[in-house]
Amino acid sequence: FKPCAFHYLMAFLTPELDDIIPPRLNKQDSLSVQRQRVDAHLPGTSWTVYVSLLQKIFASGDTDKDEGLDFEEFSKYLKEHEKKLRLTFKSLDKNQDGSIDAREIQQSFKDLGLNLTDRDAEKILHSIDADGTMTVDWNEWREHFLFNPADDLQEIIRYWKHSTVLDIGDSLTIPDEFTEEEKTTGIWWKQLFAGGMAGAVSRTGTAPLDRMKVFMQVHSSKSNKISLVDGFKQMIKEGGVASLWRGNGVNVIKIAPETAIKFMAYEQYKKLLAKDGGKIQSHERFMAGSLAGATAQTAIYPMEVMKTRLTLRKTGQYSGMFDCAKKILKKEGVKAFYKGYVPNILGIIPYAGIDLAVYETLKNAWLSRYAKDTANPGILVLLGCGTISSTCGQLASYPLALVRTRMQAQASMEGSEQVSMSKLVKKIMQKEGFFGLYRGILPNFMKVIPAVSISYVVYEYMRSGLGISK
Repeated sequence: FKPCAFHYLMAFLTPELDDIIPPRLNKQDSLSVQRQRVDAHLPGTSWTVYVSLLQKIFASGDTDKDEGLDFEEFSKYLKEHEKKLRLTFKSLDKNQDGSIDAREIQQSFKDLGLNLTDRDAEKILHSIDADGTMTVDWNEWREHFLFNPADDLQEIIRYWKHSTVLDIGDSLTIPDEFTEEEKTTGIWWKQLFAGGMAGAVSRTGTAPLDRMKVFMQVHSSKSNKISLVDGFKQMIKEGGVASLWRGNGVNVIKIAPETAIKFMAYEQYKKLLAKDGGKIQSHERFMAGSLAGATAQTAIYPMEVMKTRLTLRKTGQYSGMFDCAKKILKKEGVKAFYKGYVPNILGIIPYAGIDLAVYETLKNAWLSRYAKDTANPGILVLLGCGTISSTCGQLASYPLALVRTRMQAQASMEGSEQVSMSKLVKKIMQKEGFFGLYRGILPNFMKVIPAVSISYVVYEYMRSGLGISK
């Protein structure tokens, strides 16, 4: 039988589950009629969520790939799914008393890096608790999840885990968190590789806007206002259309070493900060992530300087990355490779902190309202939350990013005075005012949505190619 006939078998085999199974949907019914019936029988559950659940069940159970389930396949799916549910129930039942309470749900989320409020944990528990005891026994757990392809509450965690795969071109985010299962099975390196490829394609696609941002940060001022159109005209006139991608090569190349160093450093800092070998707390995880980000930035910072110099170069100034490094070293010495380092490191805390805080707020708002219906928030919600949180983080750290870029570019600008971070901030404030610290923020914001969208699409494609299941 096909997905459209799945309701028949469920209703026939499990008449006691009528409350969670919509009425029969006939093939001859129009799509609108089918949607109305599902909406009437499952209020609060969208048609797309409902269809998504059916598709997941068929993807899991259809072993012979004939786009349908026979009785044997369906029975096998139920047995295997129930085994997974039993194992999950036992893992969540921390004190092994045969029931799960709100505190155990909170702890399960906390173990994977998500802090759930008492109220949110109780709401999730209430959605599963059939007898009103505010605890969930095995029968309630099984009945709730048996025809839901999510194996456990951790599906919510997997969906909402704040991933840096949504690459917007900045390097200030804290590293991804991987579970012990992901580490032991080797999924972690596939995730990192997929994320790296997504970042490379995303940065290449938005490189013209990134170059415009750097161009405006360095050259735009009250006396020399540069609009987007004028800026692109100047760059194309000076070096042709290809010049819009100057600096993109090193920007892509630095993804690999930065990601690897950040991940390894993060794991070590977590071990150092964890008390008595126990579970690391949220504030310790944030601190470990920030320190890992600072470590990675310290290691690859010379590439950041070269990226800025190559982005701003004139035609014929440098033949490539190595020529750029050679000329900087010969003319300015080793210290030049760390110009702007201090404001760059200082920018990690406000960016990562606000990014995570806003994401947590949006995530908890969604969970408190919709978690009882589905674990999957949907792509638009995830992209929206990631975009908003990243944008807020950028707003907070952008002045430091501008100061960093100007300090990196100082020596390459003829007649430019070499000044410290504090003097440069004071100079900008005196000549241009507070908004002078936000030069170039328009193209920076313009690239966020396309960057996030491109990175997500490529990431999902890479996950599929590498055989990483959702």
